[in-house]
Amino acid sequence: MTNFDLRKLQYPIGEFNKPDVIDELIIKKWIADIENFPDNVESLTTDLNVDQLNWKYRPGGWTIKQVVHHCSDSHINSIIRFKLALTEDQPQIRPYFENRWAELHDSLDNDISDSLALLKALHSKWAKLLKSLSNIELDRKFIHPEHVNAISLKENIGLYAWHCNHHLQHIRQALKHKNSF
Repeated sequence: MTNFDLRKLQYPIGEFNKPDVIDELIIKKWIADIENFPDNVESLTTDLNVDQLNWKYRPGGWTIKQVVHHCSDSHINSIIRFKLALTEDQPQIRPYFENRWAELHDSLDNDISDSLALLKALHSKWAKLLKSLSNIELDRKFIHPEHVNAISLKENIGLYAWHCNHHLQHIRQALKHKNSF
């Protein structure tokens, strides 16, 4: 497999590209992607056995169960970042080592039911918050120490809609390739 193929497996929907203009229609679509994510994950994983939960989406990539557990961890961090930006003046958020988190005991657990339940509750709460934001609030920002520019909440909504779709595609990829990596 060529490096291009591996990159395509790593980023099956491409990397996030912020549109030049983020309008109300785009934001509504992104919020819908975030809101529907837990149901989409559940529909893909509900009948999987332990062997299937341990299929990888690419060589050197995570297993399906690690992707699900990662999303609950990542999205907890995201909602906290939103709330920090809504209540503080351009706060600097704290990054974390997602690859290390994916190797912790809870991320290697073959039972994904806790992460699915967490995603359902979290995304319900998160979508309510996102739908309530005014244009002024959508323009609020936080600083990520790994990025040059501050990130607006409306951009971050797009980034996490992409994140949801990115990992849904990873699960689909793992199911398609049936542990051939």
